Amino acid sequence: MSEATSQKIPVTVLTGYLGAGKTTLLNRILSENHGKKYAVIVNEFGEIGIDNDLIIGADEEVFEMNNGCICCTVRGDLVRIMDGLMKRKGKFDAIIVETTGLADPAPVAQTFFVDEDVQKNARLDAVVTVADAKWLSDRLKDAPEAKNQIAFADVIVLNKTDLVTKGELAEVEARIRAINPYAKLHRTERCSVALADVLDRGAFDLDRILDIEPDFLNADDHGHDHDHHGHDHHHDHGHGLKHYHDEDMQSLSLKTDKPLDPNVFMPWLQNLVQVEGGKILRSKGILAFHDDDDRYVFQGVHMMLEGNHQRKWKDGEPRQSRLVFIGRELPEELIRTGFESCIVS
Repeated sequence: MSEATSQKIPVTVLTGYLGAGKTTLLNRILSENHGKKYAVIVNEFGEIGIDNDLIIGADEEVFEMNNGCICCTVRGDLVRIMDGLMKRKGKFDAIIVETTGLADPAPVAQTFFVDEDVQKNARLDAVVTVADAKWLSDRLKDAPEAKNQIAFADVIVLNKTDLVTKGELAEVEARIRAINPYAKLHRTERCSVALADVLDRGAFDLDRILDIEPDFLNADDHGHDHDHHGHDHHHDHGHGLKHYHDEDMQSLSLKTDKPLDPNVFMPWLQNLVQVEGGKILRSKGILAFHDDDDRYVFQGVHMMLEGNHQRKWKDGEPRQSRLVFIGRELPEELIRTGFESCIVS
Protein backbone atom coordinates (compact mmCIF):
# COMPACT_ATOMS: atom_id res chain seq x y z
CA MET A 1 0.00 0.00 0.00
CA SER A 2 1.40 3.42 -0.87
CA GLU A 3 2.45 5.72 1.97
CA ALA A 4 -0.27 8.21 1.06
CA THR A 5 -2.96 5.54 1.21
CA SER A 6 -1.87 4.23 4.58
CA GLN A 7 -2.19 7.71 6.13
CA LYS A 8 -5.85 7.85 5.17
CA ILE A 9 -8.48 6.78 7.65
CA PRO A 10 -10.23 3.58 6.54
CA VAL A 11 -14.01 3.86 6.27
CA THR A 12 -16.27 0.83 6.56
CA VAL A 13 -19.80 1.09 5.21
CA LEU A 14 -22.05 -1.09 7.36
CA THR A 15 -25.37 -2.10 5.92
CA GLY A 16 -28.01 -4.73 6.50
CA TYR A 17 -31.75 -5.11 6.53
CA LEU A 18 -33.79 -4.02 9.55
CA GLY A 19 -33.37 -6.37 12.46
CA ALA A 20 -30.46 -8.32 10.99
CA GLY A 21 -28.13 -7.37 13.83
CA LYS A 22 -26.24 -4.26 12.74
CA THR A 23 -26.99 -2.62 16.07
CA THR A 24 -25.45 -5.53 17.98
CA LEU A 25 -22.28 -5.16 15.93
CA LEU A 26 -22.19 -1.37 16.39
CA ASN A 27 -22.70 -1.70 20.14
CA ARG A 28 -19.78 -4.10 20.32
CA ILE A 29 -17.58 -1.62 18.48
CA LEU A 30 -18.66 1.18 20.82
CA SER A 31 -18.30 -0.76 24.05
CA GLU A 32 -15.68 -3.48 23.67
CA ASN A 33 -12.23 -3.00 25.04
CA HIS A 34 -10.44 -3.27 21.70
CA GLY A 35 -7.93 -0.48 22.32
CA LYS A 36 -8.81 1.26 19.05
CA LYS A 37 -10.47 4.58 18.48
CA TYR A 38 -13.41 4.21 16.11
CA ALA A 39 -15.90 6.81 14.99
CA VAL A 40 -19.34 5.41 14.24
CA ILE A 41 -21.75 7.47 12.12
CA VAL A 42 -25.33 6.29 12.55
CA ASN A 43 -28.66 7.44 11.21
CA GLU A 44 -30.51 7.73 14.47
CA PHE A 45 -29.22 7.42 18.02
CA GLY A 46 -32.57 6.08 19.10
CA GLU A 47 -32.17 3.06 16.83
CA ILE A 48 -28.85 2.06 18.24
CA GLY A 49 -29.83 2.22 21.92
CA ILE A 50 -26.48 3.19 23.32
CA ASP A 51 -25.92 2.12 26.90
CA ASN A 52 -25.87 5.36 28.91
CA ASP A 53 -23.32 3.99 31.36
CA LEU A 54 -20.80 3.86 28.51
CA ILE A 55 -21.18 7.49 27.50
CA ILE A 56 -18.67 9.88 29.03
CA GLY A 57 -19.25 13.08 27.12
CA ALA A 58 -21.89 14.27 24.67
CA ASP A 59 -21.52 17.50 22.72
CA GLU A 60 -24.09 18.48 20.05
CA GLU A 61 -24.52 15.40 17.94
CA VAL A 62 -21.44 13.53 19.09
CA PHE A 63 -21.27 11.01 21.94
CA GLU A 64 -17.94 9.95 23.33
CA MET A 65 -17.72 6.44 24.75
CA ASN A 66 -15.54 5.32 27.62
CA ASN A 67 -13.60 2.97 25.34
CA GLY A 68 -12.42 5.99 23.31
CA CYS A 69 -14.84 5.53 20.43
CA ILE A 70 -17.29 8.19 19.41
CA CYS A 71 -20.70 8.07 17.83
CA CYS A 72 -22.47 10.75 15.78
CA THR A 73 -25.55 11.01 13.58
CA VAL A 74 -25.85 11.63 9.88
CA ARG A 75 -27.95 14.77 9.85
CA GLY A 76 -27.88 15.90 6.30
CA ASP A 77 -24.60 15.52 4.62
CA LEU A 78 -22.18 12.65 5.06
CA VAL A 79 -19.41 14.77 3.57
CA ARG A 80 -19.92 17.49 6.18
CA ILE A 81 -19.78 14.97 9.01
CA MET A 82 -16.67 13.27 7.64
CA ASP A 83 -15.12 16.69 7.40
CA GLY A 84 -15.96 17.47 11.03
CA LEU A 85 -14.52 14.14 12.18
CA MET A 86 -11.25 14.77 10.34
CA LYS A 87 -10.87 18.08 12.17
CA ARG A 88 -11.43 16.59 15.63
CA LYS A 89 -8.46 16.30 17.92
CA GLY A 90 -6.77 12.93 17.76
CA LYS A 91 -7.19 10.81 14.68
CA PHE A 92 -9.37 7.75 14.51
CA ASP A 93 -8.23 4.26 13.65
CA ALA A 94 -11.30 3.89 11.46
CA ILE A 95 -14.71 5.33 10.70
CA ILE A 96 -17.83 3.19 10.38
CA VAL A 97 -20.81 4.57 8.46
CA GLU A 98 -24.08 2.79 9.09
CA THR A 99 -26.69 3.05 6.35
CA THR A 100 -30.37 2.72 7.18
CA GLY A 101 -31.91 -0.71 6.83
CA LEU A 102 -33.68 0.43 3.68
CA ALA A 103 -30.72 2.03 1.99
CA ASP A 104 -28.67 1.05 -1.00
CA PRO A 105 -24.99 1.29 0.01
CA ALA A 106 -23.86 2.45 -3.46
CA PRO A 107 -24.44 6.21 -3.00
CA VAL A 108 -22.54 6.15 0.30
CA ALA A 109 -19.66 4.30 -1.38
CA GLN A 110 -19.70 6.78 -4.26
CA THR A 111 -19.02 9.66 -1.87
CA PHE A 112 -15.52 8.24 -1.46
CA PHE A 113 -14.93 8.19 -5.20
CA VAL A 114 -16.21 11.69 -5.82
CA ASP A 115 -15.55 14.12 -3.03
CA GLU A 116 -11.98 15.38 -3.13
CA ASP A 117 -11.80 16.51 0.51
CA VAL A 118 -13.04 13.15 1.71
CA GLN A 119 -10.63 11.36 -0.63
CA LYS A 120 -7.68 13.31 0.74
CA ASN A 121 -8.26 12.09 4.29
CA ALA A 122 -10.25 8.89 4.08
CA ARG A 123 -10.38 5.77 1.98
CA LEU A 124 -13.27 3.42 1.49
CA ASP A 125 -12.23 0.15 3.08
CA ALA A 126 -15.11 -2.28 2.57
CA VAL A 127 -18.85 -2.65 2.49
CA VAL A 128 -20.04 -5.00 5.24
CA THR A 129 -23.57 -6.38 5.13
CA VAL A 130 -25.23 -8.02 8.11
CA ALA A 131 -27.86 -10.53 6.98
CA ASP A 132 -30.40 -12.48 9.01
CA ALA A 133 -30.09 -16.22 8.30
CA LYS A 134 -33.72 -16.80 9.19
CA TRP A 135 -35.39 -14.03 7.19
CA LEU A 136 -32.98 -13.26 4.37
CA SER A 137 -34.60 -15.61 1.83
CA ASP A 138 -37.95 -13.86 2.34
CA ARG A 139 -36.35 -10.42 2.15
CA LEU A 140 -34.64 -11.30 -1.12
CA LYS A 141 -38.08 -11.97 -2.58
CA ASP A 142 -39.78 -8.81 -1.39
CA ALA A 143 -37.09 -6.20 -0.76
CA PRO A 144 -34.84 -5.07 -3.60
CA GLU A 145 -32.70 -3.16 -1.05
CA ALA A 146 -31.81 -6.41 0.69
CA LYS A 147 -30.58 -7.78 -2.61
CA ASN A 148 -28.56 -4.65 -3.35
CA GLN A 149 -26.91 -4.91 0.05
CA ILE A 150 -25.85 -8.51 -0.63
CA ALA A 151 -24.69 -7.76 -4.17
CA PHE A 152 -22.64 -4.78 -3.06
CA ALA A 153 -20.95 -6.41 -0.07
CA ASP A 154 -17.27 -7.25 0.36
CA VAL A 155 -17.98 -9.00 3.67
CA ILE A 156 -21.27 -10.65 4.64
CA VAL A 157 -22.01 -11.39 8.29
CA LEU A 158 -24.67 -14.09 8.14
CA ASN A 159 -26.16 -13.66 11.58
CA LYS A 160 -28.63 -15.58 13.76
CA THR A 161 -27.40 -18.90 12.36
CA ASP A 162 -28.51 -20.54 15.62
CA LEU A 163 -32.15 -19.95 14.62
CA VAL A 164 -32.05 -22.06 11.45
CA THR A 165 -31.47 -25.71 10.57
CA LYS A 166 -28.37 -26.88 8.68
CA GLY A 167 -30.47 -27.28 5.55
CA GLU A 168 -31.91 -23.77 5.82
CA LEU A 169 -28.41 -22.38 6.35
CA ALA A 170 -27.11 -24.15 3.24
CA GLU A 171 -30.05 -22.81 1.27
CA VAL A 172 -29.63 -19.21 2.38
CA GLU A 173 -25.90 -19.39 1.60
CA ALA A 174 -26.63 -20.72 -1.87
CA ARG A 175 -29.00 -17.80 -2.44
CA ILE A 176 -26.34 -15.34 -1.30
CA ARG A 177 -23.78 -16.95 -3.62
CA ALA A 178 -26.17 -16.75 -6.57
CA ILE A 179 -26.12 -12.97 -6.13
CA ASN A 180 -22.57 -12.42 -4.91
CA PRO A 181 -19.99 -15.22 -5.03
CA TYR A 182 -17.12 -12.88 -4.15
CA ALA A 183 -17.82 -11.60 -0.66
CA LYS A 184 -16.16 -13.15 2.40
CA LEU A 185 -18.91 -14.82 4.39
CA HIS A 186 -18.90 -15.23 8.19
CA ARG A 187 -21.56 -17.28 9.97
CA THR A 188 -22.39 -15.77 13.34
CA GLU A 189 -24.67 -15.82 16.35
CA ARG A 190 -25.30 -12.41 17.95
CA CYS A 191 -22.81 -10.90 15.47
CA SER A 192 -19.87 -12.49 17.29
CA VAL A 193 -17.41 -11.94 14.48
CA ALA A 194 -13.85 -10.79 15.14
CA LEU A 195 -13.70 -7.06 14.45
CA ALA A 196 -10.58 -7.70 12.36
CA ASP A 197 -12.74 -9.74 9.97
CA VAL A 198 -15.01 -6.76 9.43
CA LEU A 199 -12.71 -3.74 9.69
CA ASP A 200 -9.59 -2.89 7.71
CA ARG A 201 -10.26 -5.35 4.90
CA GLY A 202 -8.73 -3.25 2.12
CA ALA A 203 -11.44 -4.37 -0.29
CA PHE A 204 -11.26 -1.14 -2.28
CA ASP A 205 -7.47 -1.03 -2.19
CA LEU A 206 -6.24 -1.51 -5.73
CA ASP A 207 -3.29 -3.52 -4.42
CA ARG A 208 -5.64 -6.10 -2.98
CA ILE A 209 -8.13 -6.47 -5.78
CA LEU A 210 -6.32 -9.68 -6.53
CA ASP A 211 -8.74 -11.27 -4.12
CA ILE A 212 -11.45 -11.05 -6.77
CA GLU A 213 -11.68 -14.80 -7.22
CA PRO A 214 -14.49 -16.32 -5.21
CA ASP A 215 -13.20 -18.48 -2.36
CA PHE A 216 -15.01 -21.57 -3.44
CA LEU A 217 -13.98 -21.31 -7.08
CA ASN A 218 -10.34 -21.10 -6.11
CA ALA A 219 -9.93 -24.63 -4.91
CA ASP A 220 -10.79 -26.13 -8.22
CA ASP A 221 -11.80 -24.34 -11.34
CA HIS A 222 -14.28 -27.04 -12.33
CA GLY A 223 -12.59 -27.17 -15.71
CA HIS A 224 -14.17 -23.94 -16.87
CA ASP A 225 -13.26 -23.00 -20.40
CA HIS A 226 -11.49 -19.72 -19.84
CA ASP A 227 -11.96 -18.22 -23.22
CA HIS A 228 -15.74 -18.44 -22.99
CA HIS A 229 -16.71 -19.21 -26.55
CA GLY A 230 -20.27 -18.25 -25.96
CA HIS A 231 -20.80 -21.05 -23.41
CA ASP A 232 -23.56 -20.14 -21.09
CA HIS A 233 -22.30 -21.54 -17.84
CA HIS A 234 -23.09 -20.18 -14.45
CA HIS A 235 -21.05 -21.05 -11.41
CA ASP A 236 -21.55 -24.66 -10.60
CA HIS A 237 -20.80 -24.66 -6.92
CA GLY A 238 -19.60 -28.22 -6.92
CA HIS A 239 -20.76 -29.00 -3.40
CA GLY A 240 -24.04 -30.68 -4.08
CA LEU A 241 -25.94 -27.58 -2.97
CA LYS A 242 -29.11 -26.73 -4.77
CA HIS A 243 -28.05 -24.17 -7.30
CA TYR A 244 -29.93 -20.90 -7.22
CA HIS A 245 -29.83 -18.60 -10.15
CA ASP A 246 -30.99 -15.16 -9.20
CA GLU A 247 -33.23 -13.82 -11.94
CA ASP A 248 -32.35 -10.17 -11.80
CA MET A 249 -29.02 -9.93 -9.97
CA GLN A 250 -25.91 -11.68 -11.24
CA SER A 251 -22.19 -11.68 -11.24
CA LEU A 252 -20.19 -12.18 -14.40
CA SER A 253 -16.53 -13.02 -14.53
CA LEU A 254 -14.31 -12.85 -17.60
CA LYS A 255 -10.80 -14.16 -18.13
CA THR A 256 -8.31 -14.38 -20.92
CA ASP A 257 -4.68 -15.46 -21.17
CA LYS A 258 -4.21 -13.36 -24.29
CA PRO A 259 -3.07 -9.73 -24.03
CA LEU A 260 -5.62 -6.92 -24.32
CA ASP A 261 -5.24 -3.88 -26.54
CA PRO A 262 -5.41 -0.87 -24.18
CA ASN A 263 -6.51 1.45 -27.02
CA VAL A 264 -9.57 -0.72 -27.54
CA PHE A 265 -10.16 -1.88 -23.96
CA MET A 266 -10.13 1.49 -22.17
CA PRO A 267 -12.70 3.18 -24.45
CA TRP A 268 -14.82 0.00 -24.34
CA LEU A 269 -14.84 -0.09 -20.52
CA GLN A 270 -15.54 3.68 -20.22
CA ASN A 271 -18.40 3.38 -22.67
CA LEU A 272 -19.79 0.26 -20.98
CA VAL A 273 -20.05 1.93 -17.57
CA GLN A 274 -21.46 5.13 -19.07
CA VAL A 275 -24.21 3.25 -20.88
CA GLU A 276 -24.90 0.33 -18.53
CA GLY A 277 -23.58 1.81 -15.26
CA GLY A 278 -27.04 1.95 -13.71
CA LYS A 279 -27.11 -1.86 -13.89
CA ILE A 280 -23.51 -2.43 -12.81
CA LEU A 281 -23.18 -2.18 -9.03
CA ARG A 282 -19.52 -3.16 -8.76
CA SER A 283 -16.80 -3.85 -11.28
CA LYS A 284 -13.16 -4.71 -10.82
CA GLY A 285 -10.35 -6.20 -12.78
CA ILE A 286 -6.67 -6.95 -13.26
CA LEU A 287 -5.53 -6.44 -16.83
CA ALA A 288 -2.59 -7.59 -18.89
CA PHE A 289 -2.07 -5.14 -21.75
CA HIS A 290 -0.17 -5.83 -24.95
CA ASP A 291 3.53 -4.77 -24.75
CA ASP A 292 3.15 -3.62 -21.16
CA ASP A 293 5.13 -5.08 -18.28
CA ASP A 294 2.89 -3.54 -15.62
CA ARG A 295 -0.40 -4.88 -14.37
CA TYR A 296 -3.30 -2.48 -14.71
CA VAL A 297 -5.94 -2.64 -11.99
CA PHE A 298 -9.34 -0.94 -11.93
CA GLN A 299 -12.54 -0.91 -9.92
CA GLY A 300 -15.84 0.85 -10.23
CA VAL A 301 -19.14 1.63 -8.55
CA HIS A 302 -21.90 2.23 -11.11
CA MET A 303 -20.51 4.79 -13.61
CA MET A 304 -17.45 5.71 -11.59
CA LEU A 305 -14.16 4.04 -12.35
CA GLU A 306 -10.70 4.38 -10.89
CA GLY A 307 -7.63 2.52 -11.99
CA ASN A 308 -3.92 2.66 -12.58
CA HIS A 309 -0.79 0.72 -13.35
CA GLN A 310 0.17 -1.00 -10.23
CA ARG A 311 3.29 -3.12 -10.40
CA LYS A 312 5.35 -5.26 -12.77
CA TRP A 313 4.09 -8.72 -13.62
CA LYS A 314 6.31 -11.09 -11.67
CA ASP A 315 8.41 -13.72 -13.39
CA GLY A 316 6.41 -16.88 -13.82
CA GLU A 317 3.14 -15.16 -12.87
CA PRO A 318 0.50 -15.98 -15.51
CA ARG A 319 -0.30 -12.80 -17.43
CA GLN A 320 -4.00 -13.19 -17.26
CA SER A 321 -6.71 -10.56 -17.46
CA ARG A 322 -9.63 -11.08 -15.11
CA LEU A 323 -12.72 -8.93 -14.74
CA VAL A 324 -15.74 -9.16 -12.48
CA PHE A 325 -19.07 -7.37 -12.83
CA ILE A 326 -21.89 -7.59 -10.29
CA GLY A 327 -25.22 -6.06 -11.15
CA ARG A 328 -28.86 -6.24 -12.13
CA GLU A 329 -29.90 -7.72 -15.46
CA LEU A 330 -26.37 -7.47 -16.78
CA PRO A 331 -26.22 -7.57 -20.58
CA GLU A 332 -24.02 -10.65 -20.45
CA GLU A 333 -23.58 -11.36 -24.15
CA LEU A 334 -22.87 -7.71 -24.90
CA ILE A 335 -20.18 -7.61 -22.21
CA ARG A 336 -18.57 -10.89 -23.31
CA THR A 337 -18.50 -9.92 -26.98
CA GLY A 338 -17.15 -6.47 -26.16
CA PHE A 339 -14.44 -7.93 -23.98
CA GLU A 340 -13.43 -10.43 -26.67
CA SER A 341 -13.08 -7.61 -29.19
CA CYS A 342 -10.38 -6.06 -26.94
CA ILE A 343 -8.11 -9.11 -27.20
CA VAL A 344 -5.09 -8.60 -29.43
CA SER A 345 -5.54 -11.02 -32.30
